[in-house]
Amino acid sequence: MTVFRSLLFNLVFFGTGAVFLSLALPALLLPRRVTIVVGRLWFPFVLGALRLICGVSYEIRGRENIPATPAIIAAKHQSAWDTLVFQTFIDDGAYVIKRELTRIPVYGWMLIKAEMVPVDRAAGAKALRTMVKTAHSRLADGRHIVIFPEGTRTAPGERRDYHPGVAALYSQLDVPVVPVALNSGLFWPRRAFLKRPGHIVVEILPPIPTGLPRREFMAQLQSAIEDASDRLCAIDCA
Repeated sequence: MTVFRSLLFNLVFFGTGAVFLSLALPALLLPRRVTIVVGRLWFPFVLGALRLICGVSYEIRGRENIPATPAIIAAKHQSAWDTLVFQTFIDDGAYVIKRELTRIPVYGWMLIKAEMVPVDRAAGAKALRTMVKTAHSRLADGRHIVIFPEGTRTAPGERRDYHPGVAALYSQLDVPVVPVALNSGLFWPRRAFLKRPGHIVVEILPPIPTGLPRREFMAQLQSAIEDASDRLCAIDCA
């Protein structure tokens, strides 16, 4: 039954994704905000289909920890699901993304139109400088910056060193960083076809204030995210 449900959901996921991308094409000729609104119509639809077909529900805890003024949202990344759900509760966030994604036809054009924060990983220190400059511009527009510090999806319980990009943003943009923990990888694993029924929890933790030394900030951020994520995963497995 899990195989059948996962197959059905994947058909819905990719099929409706293609339809929404086609419908979004005209929005590329309109103001940026129109593209954002059109794009966001798809995300709750997919999350609803995931719940109905695969039995995967979710909740967001700690919304009150998101500042009213622009901040950096630094989140654990375990699943493709993460990139969907953040769109539902962070209005017009500017996501730090791999530049390669902007080269995908239609989807990449939407990312460019949405004014995300693309990073060319092959550019080294120059990439960090460009990222900080672009993120500063997005903050000035009143938008939160969303970054996955690990740089890639990791399995539940797995820990990786955080990339220096989040430290560069923290030290140079002078805004608080909000850690976010989750356990999505238990139910929508990375690079996996099967979706496991269950309840995903996204936990938004108290912001880390500005002004900490780089090493202290990184230690505090990683400890907050990883410890809370491990706790959420352990609760489900108990």
